[in-house]
Amino acid sequence: MTPIAKKMKTAQLWLAAIVSFPAFAQNIAQPSVKEGDRWNYQVTQEHGANNWSQTHNEVIVLRATPSTIYFTAGQIGSKIPANEVFMGADWSRIRAVNGKEMVVNRPLAFPLSVGKTWSVNYTKQHPEKHKRWEQREIKYTVLGYETLQLPAGTFKALKIEGEGRWTVELEPSQTVVQTAQVNDSGTTMVTQANKTKGELYTGRTYLALWYVPEVKRFIKSVEESYDNHGIRNSRETVELESYKLSE
Repeated sequence: MTPIAKKMKTAQLWLAAIVSFPAFAQNIAQPSVKEGDRWNYQVTQEHGANNWSQTHNEVIVLRATPSTIYFTAGQIGSKIPANEVFMGADWSRIRAVNGKEMVVNRPLAFPLSVGKTWSVNYTKQHPEKHKRWEQREIKYTVLGYETLQLPAGTFKALKIEGEGRWTVELEPSQTVVQTAQVNDSGTTMVTQANKTKGELYTGRTYLALWYVPEVKRFIKSVEESYDNHGIRNSRETVELESYKLSE
């Protein structure tokens, strides 16, 4: 093969590589969610080693504004009405933190591209009665494309992975102990209050999510929580069973 032929061959190979993998070079834009879009999921909950349950849930968009998606989320076949909730236009979870709305979960930060990273961090004061404060932090990374086979079909999906940590300080506690003391004057009840400082606990979280632009939502997610001893105490697996998008 002549030097010119070799150069032409190399150029053809590079061109073929670019044409064969266009999705990897593109940025995936935020989806245009519409009223009536719906997704059905199978949700598997695992708590500890033996506690396991499975439900079938449905998400239906009520309306979508430039900043917010309003939708119903409920269990299929349940007598309990579905909840009407909202998320950000990028499917981020928004909650009140210390009296102010804040993004507490953002597994999709559009535009998406392989290698992109972002983080979500927040601290909430008195999230529950027995907690003084709770801090959560998680870093997300777009890993690449994988092919998944689910009840809804076979999809080429973009995988996003998140790893994080949570820290909680418990409220100080007080225990009251009563003891009886007997002396020459009789029996006297003595009450003693013992105060303990708030303890710190920390653990980890893990999230994997597979997103398909044509579906406008994730097709599968796996979310795990680990306690301060490094033991997994919960796992939630969500898989798409069917979907229907408005035209």
